[in-house]
Amino acid sequence: MHRRHPEIDPQLLSETEEQRQLRTVLRDFYTEASGPEDVRKHLATPRGYDEVLWTRLAGEIGVHGLAVPEEYGGSGFTFAELAVALEESGRALYCAPLLPTVALAAPALLHSGDRAACERHLPRIADGTLTATVAGFDADDPDSIDVTAEQGGSGWVLRGRADFVLDGAGADLILVRAQTPAGPRLFACEPAPDSCHRTPRRVLDETRRQALVEFRGAPATTVGTAEGTEAAVSATLDTGRAALAAEQVGGSGHALDATVEFAAQRHQFGRPIGSFQAVKHRLADVLVALEAARSASAYATACTAAASPQLPVAACAAAVVCSETFRLATAEYVQLHGGIGFTWEHPAHLYVRRARSGEVLFGTTDRHRVRLAELIGLATRSAA
Repeated sequence: MHRRHPEIDPQLLSETEEQRQLRTVLRDFYTEASGPEDVRKHLATPRGYDEVLWTRLAGEIGVHGLAVPEEYGGSGFTFAELAVALEESGRALYCAPLLPTVALAAPALLHSGDRAACERHLPRIADGTLTATVAGFDADDPDSIDVTAEQGGSGWVLRGRADFVLDGAGADLILVRAQTPAGPRLFACEPAPDSCHRTPRRVLDETRRQALVEFRGAPATTVGTAEGTEAAVSATLDTGRAALAAEQVGGSGHALDATVEFAAQRHQFGRPIGSFQAVKHRLADVLVALEAARSASAYATACTAAASPQLPVAACAAAVVCSETFRLATAEYVQLHGGIGFTWEHPAHLYVRRARSGEVLFGTTDRHRVRLAELIGLATRSAA
């Protein structure tokens, strides 16, 4: 039977004045420097994003270190502040590796409890000089590990491959879940060309690059303990789901706002198309779905920030609700823009690609539903 846990403080579900100010600063920043119209220009750069903007985001606003403790060079805020930054980055379709660096690799280091690893890597993540990602954290098949680690004369080395690794071709640091003779362990690898071959994959969403990473005797160091590896991986994935949900809320908000604005300006039969009842109903449906997604995302964010035992439930629920909302919002973004919404010149298709790829990033919505049923005891009851 599902065990009841202490409820989240309702105040954690509301935005603070500091968070509102952060949102305003970030929205102005993205409007000025990295809106949807700039995505193609950024994708054409060698690393697929504007490195100057990345440095400014870390240095001027301090986004990368928001959820990093002060002892490791961060600002010492919580995931709630980071979620605001992620929502605004999703709204602007920011194409730098923010999600894998600050919402996967940094939490993985913190969840590992390895102070030495945190002291070595987190300050550089916080100041924007290190990009990072994770590999071997398979959400759909957690028992499948295609990377092995063996101990040689000079330390641990990694062999094997991990496919579709977020920012796998460009990350300066890869945290790898690998199989050892004693069981799974977490390793930190700073890939070098002679021992780590990285092949960019062609993916639907070009704003979120992925790669095949092949380890060929790549030197690595252990992170955390063997006993804590699986718990750290699981917590990291749930943090990633909460982070992605925040991004999806931002993207959905942009899609709705842009469509409402267009519907007010576009005229047919001498009237704005937004005055037609059928269009009003479709926009209202998106708004209702978006408010549900905001609630689900806010709860997952609060659970992450408070390290609540309810996080797995909240993260799964947010993954389902926010993915479906983003799909709906982007579909209407295209449809209600008419012919221009189907063109490559319009940014709508970029949001559609982000929505579709996000649906399977940390497990499919069907898998989330199954896991959610297991977590709250429904699977056991139905089986009985």
